[in-house]
Amino acid sequence: MPELQPSAVAFPSPAAKRSLVLDTLGAVPIWAVTPMLRPWHMRWGATKAEVAARMPGDDVVPRARFNATRAITVAATPEQVWPWIVQLGYRRGGFYTYDLVDNAGERSADRIVDKYQHIEVGDLIPMFHESHGLAIAYEVDSLQSNDWMLWVHRPHADEPADSTWSWRLTSLPDRGTRLVTRMKQDYRWRTPRLAAFNLILMEFGDFAMERRMLKGIRTRAESLARRPEFTSGKPHARPGPSAFRKHC
Repeated sequence: MPELQPSAVAFPSPAAKRSLVLDTLGAVPIWAVTPMLRPWHMRWGATKAEVAARMPGDDVVPRARFNATRAITVAATPEQVWPWIVQLGYRRGGFYTYDLVDNAGERSADRIVDKYQHIEVGDLIPMFHESHGLAIAYEVDSLQSNDWMLWVHRPHADEPADSTWSWRLTSLPDRGTRLVTRMKQDYRWRTPRLAAFNLILMEFGDFAMERRMLKGIRTRAESLARRPEFTSGKPHARPGPSAFRKHC
């Protein structure tokens, strides 16, 4: 199994930790009301066509009880957005969200981290550290650089997938990108503790964190796109293969 890589970001100072705590406390009201806003937040930012459209891996978890399609428009090219997605992960580039919760109190990266740019099928994208033998990490299932990617999660290596996280980047006129992401989760009540954990995480925490993550990707990609050295190039983009596939 691939090894999880060490973090690319430094531990924060005491003042920064206090800032992280206050930032996280500000999200508590959002988490509390999220279940009441479910029909709206499950398609936050997405059009009807995007919600209805197929995404990579749609058939992997056919019994998903949580199926959220969310989207955002970014004033940067897919090649300028892609690097911020491929370095996502706990103790990697972070998630550009509530770092006290999502990244063990380390600030998410505000730069492209080169060692995380060469993503391949089979790589692990950790969500958190392993717990009680459960792998809390998605595995890169398939991808086409600068276009789409599919992550798949299995609680144990010999179990069917219980969750997928897919990404699609569509080029827009004037060097823009439409970024669509779909999260699917099956609550497997034959393992009650795991199912309860996933239910609480998805139904209460996921929306606030994913919305901020998408905005964080947008902020970072647009900041990069405004830099003169990147206005016409493809920063840190791998050559785009036709496709890599692990799941059939």
